[in-house]
Amino acid sequence: MAHATPQGAKLLNGWKRLTSFEQGLGAQLPEAYKKFWREWKHTKPTAVHYIPKSGRWQRDELTGQVRPIQEHPLPLIDVPESHEGIWGGEAVIKGFQKRDRLKRRVPHFWVPVLRKSVVHSAVLGEYMSVVVTDRTINLIHESHGFDHYLLKTPACDLRSELALSLKRKILKTLEEGCPNLAGSPNKQQEVIKEFQKYLDGYTSEEIDWYGLTYKQAIKKLDAKIKAENPIVPHKLEFRSKLIEQLRQAGIKEAGNDDSEVVTKIPSDESKNWLSKMNPFGKKQET
Repeated sequence: MAHATPQGAKLLNGWKRLTSFEQGLGAQLPEAYKKFWREWKHTKPTAVHYIPKSGRWQRDELTGQVRPIQEHPLPLIDVPESHEGIWGGEAVIKGFQKRDRLKRRVPHFWVPVLRKSVVHSAVLGEYMSVVVTDRTINLIHESHGFDHYLLKTPACDLRSELALSLKRKILKTLEEGCPNLAGSPNKQQEVIKEFQKYLDGYTSEEIDWYGLTYKQAIKKLDAKIKAENPIVPHKLEFRSKLIEQLRQAGIKEAGNDDSEVVTKIPSDESKNWLSKMNPFGKKQET
């Protein structure tokens, strides 16, 4: 029996759920950060765990049957530990494994082989100990250096928050002219000449927002808004108005200082008043 009313999205009359960039502070994020976000989250990464096939059809070598090519990338899991190292685009894969021909398949996780290694950044002039994979080391060698690997690799292939933050730091250092190498002018000029070409693809604003997570970008935007429009407590505003009214009324106790309203109370009167309010004070003898 057919339903009397349309179901699903038709029932909601084309209602669309708002994304993080369409509501709240996310809607105020600059286009520079949105460009980085598209490069990181919405760009198709390079195939790492499978061999991509070209074309639309393929023929089975044994049966000769022609079948359509189904190009479905493997779903990858970015565990928190992957953002603390540089895995070269690798991630954890969840699937099933049939370990015996006569038994049912069982869930299985494929985890990259990790190792701790030391990498050197010529731009930063630092040696860093990070967790990497064999693929990361191979890519660094193919790129002729750690800096070249980070600067030429898009965010979707780096994946790691650590790698993106290092790339942002390298770009900012290059933009500033490598001030950390000011002690060696010859080396400073060599490094700038070698890596200056990577700055052509970014503006100053894009470098400032590059490599930030969504939470970091929101925090940065919030701090910027508060710095441009500081919040003044109402008590300061009301106190200033009160002092101005006292000055206009000719009251000397208002003084010239807006930070505090000074009122004078005679010492004897103050002492008697305090003694009445203090329940632990000594009673006057009669």
